[in-house]
Amino acid sequence: MGVGGCLVVPWRCLVVLCLRLVFLVPAGVPVRSGDATFPKAMDNVTVRQGESATLRCSVDNRVTRVAWLNRSSILYAGNDKWCLDPRVVLLTNTKTEYSIQIQDVDVYDEGPYTCSVQTDNHPKTSRVHLIVQVSPKIVEISSDISINEGGNISLTCVATGRPDPTITWRHISPKAVGFVSEDEYLEITGITREQSGEYECSASNDVAAPIIRRVKVTVNYPPYISDAKSTGVPVGQKGILQCEASAVPAAEFQWYKEDKRLVEGQKGVKVESKAFFSRLTFFNVSEQDYGNYTCMASNKLGNTNVSIILYVNHESGCADMNSGVVVRLDLLVWEIMG
Repeated sequence: MGVGGCLVVPWRCLVVLCLRLVFLVPAGVPVRSGDATFPKAMDNVTVRQGESATLRCSVDNRVTRVAWLNRSSILYAGNDKWCLDPRVVLLTNTKTEYSIQIQDVDVYDEGPYTCSVQTDNHPKTSRVHLIVQVSPKIVEISSDISINEGGNISLTCVATGRPDPTITWRHISPKAVGFVSEDEYLEITGITREQSGEYECSASNDVAAPIIRRVKVTVNYPPYISDAKSTGVPVGQKGILQCEASAVPAAEFQWYKEDKRLVEGQKGVKVESKAFFSRLTFFNVSEQDYGNYTCMASNKLGNTNVSIILYVNHESGCADMNSGVVVRLDLLVWEIMG
């Protein structure tokens, strides 16, 4: 559209306008454009949205009338303003330069502007093109997503700007290397748990700093037990069995001895479970506590379990780990002597 707000005047003013234009561009005289030496407007002017654009036209003492036009609308004729737009102001009107300024430039100001001069009844023009650059802006991006391992996802990031911004996707992960996509769309098929985390969309066009937004991708998978060790503890001492499991959503833990489930509050035993591990604590280990325990981890996608043995461990005893039978060395000695 260009600079708007040109005067809408009654018919009497139109008569005056026509007379002035006759002086500026006499009938029957062709308008010359692109004169090699005079008048000389600037080359293309490039500004960022919101900045001010200055349009300069070099003239000399042969000039009798001057004007700046935007397409077919007169902005200024000499010192007289013909446009209502308050952003357009006259900067310079001398024997060597005729300049105007457009403040707070917007995209609709982009386009051709013409400096027209009158010399010895011969009109001449010179044209300059105003280019408006716009910082990138992300106008649409996918929401955070949760998906089961093995599924497919498609992330979208749409941005605007002048010139058109370049869009890149990057996985924010210590193991990720470089960009995973240089397009508005990022598609992942057969996603794995290692591909979970945040994905960063960056929109850049060198007009301003890149605009960055992030999408969180959660990959759900069933539990797997990563660490569990049997433990040897002397009678009367404190004993701890622990198993660790990785899962999304976080696993729920259960402890069993044979077919009996152990619960919190049971005498002499404490069950403590966190997001990624569970601990079974015996405050005063007795002979009845020794044996095989099962740690089970489960979530909505599945479950897994592991067996852990609590066995006796002191200077005068050892454990037969194959049979699970505790052998007291002192009793064995008496049997041999007897």
